[in-house]
Amino acid sequence: MRLRSLFTTAVLSAALAVPAVAAPQAVAAPRDAAAPPGCDATDAEIYAAPPAAVPGNPGDLLACRPVKLTNIPGDVPMKAWKVRYVSTDAKGARNVVTGTVAIPDAPWTGDGSRPTVAFNPGTLGSGLQCAFSRQLAGQYVDMYEGGNLQLFLHAGYAVAATDGVGYLNGQVHTYMVGANAGHALLDAVRTSRRIPGGTLGADGDVGISGYSEGGAAALWGAQLAASYAPELNVVGAAAGGVPGDLKVTAKQLNGSLFAGFLADALVGLHAAYPEMPFTELMNDTGEKAIQDVKSHCLFGTLAVFLGAKVENFSADGLTLEQIYALKGPGGVTWGELVDRQRLGVGIGTPSSDAAYKIGFPVFQYRGWFEEIIPHETEDATRRRYCDAGINTTWKNNYPTEHLTTDWGAAGDVTNFLGDRFEGKPAEGNC
Repeated sequence: MRLRSLFTTAVLSAALAVPAVAAPQAVAAPRDAAAPPGCDATDAEIYAAPPAAVPGNPGDLLACRPVKLTNIPGDVPMKAWKVRYVSTDAKGARNVVTGTVAIPDAPWTGDGSRPTVAFNPGTLGSGLQCAFSRQLAGQYVDMYEGGNLQLFLHAGYAVAATDGVGYLNGQVHTYMVGANAGHALLDAVRTSRRIPGGTLGADGDVGISGYSEGGAAALWGAQLAASYAPELNVVGAAAGGVPGDLKVTAKQLNGSLFAGFLADALVGLHAAYPEMPFTELMNDTGEKAIQDVKSHCLFGTLAVFLGAKVENFSADGLTLEQIYALKGPGGVTWGELVDRQRLGVGIGTPSSDAAYKIGFPVFQYRGWFEEIIPHETEDATRRRYCDAGINTTWKNNYPTEHLTTDWGAAGDVTNFLGDRFEGKPAEGNC
């Protein structure tokens, strides 16, 4: 008999006591312009709503402030900053994203410039207080990956951790929107090299890492790197617990203990594609559900949506399949937009004519007792990478479920990226 997972136990416990969440306070207007002369922005300026027209180019640093990362254990001596920077959304428009940059104090003793790990956290929730940069700084605590970053920093690597799109005042996180996530992750590396007083060289190697939502973002970063950020020397990517096909994942989540992830995804997709039918479809329960997603973090969202079914939130009792069939401007359907997020489609080697060229090794992994993301979609993503000729290392025998695999694989992820930084070949096991 499978043991009850840590995640399941936490969700059931949280359902008994959903935390009250204070509404985010209004903030001052940001100083969005060219890269600032110094890192003297206020917290309000970091997270303020973006201007109607975003200035600059992808990766431009708009604002920064020194910060102490109290939720990274081990007291690793480092310098760290919250950052506000320019990126690109799924429609090609400029947007503004926040994140964290951390650089160890210890001198880099490897060859060349200090490498950087581009990191996207796993699901944190969509409330503004849930932003990874806020949680790393101890302003809110509902996260679980500080120890993962500690391993990277202890090894001497810098970390450029994106919050992802949608944690600014007045916004909603565009959860599971692939291009948004991949662009924000790569641009976090670009902006990490533009911090006044920073020490990262433009020629430093880059490794990409993420788990769960972060795993999907990591693979999107890997797929987009060659075309979107060709100047970055990406040498490897590690991605675990990847919901590679959102339709397969949604089918399993609907009505389950983990339906909160589906709620985050539905609201996040609408945030990225507001022109599509959504809000007007909701009944009173659905309207409340949207507000719940916007106000809660991870465990609060899971508790609120425990066992929820999508059919209960629209006036017409729409199923997932019926939602996918709904059309927006130009006749595009929700199903088509969801399919655009599928990973491993259109990938190939640098010598191919693929839309997404990947010229570095990739490590994919999942836990043997994975209970949230269907094994079928994780395994299928790995197969698509192998079939495309991508140098892929696959590991699926961690004796862990979803959450604990993130921790259980952290050492392997650090070692995999470390080997790439040292120029060691990856044999793969396709």
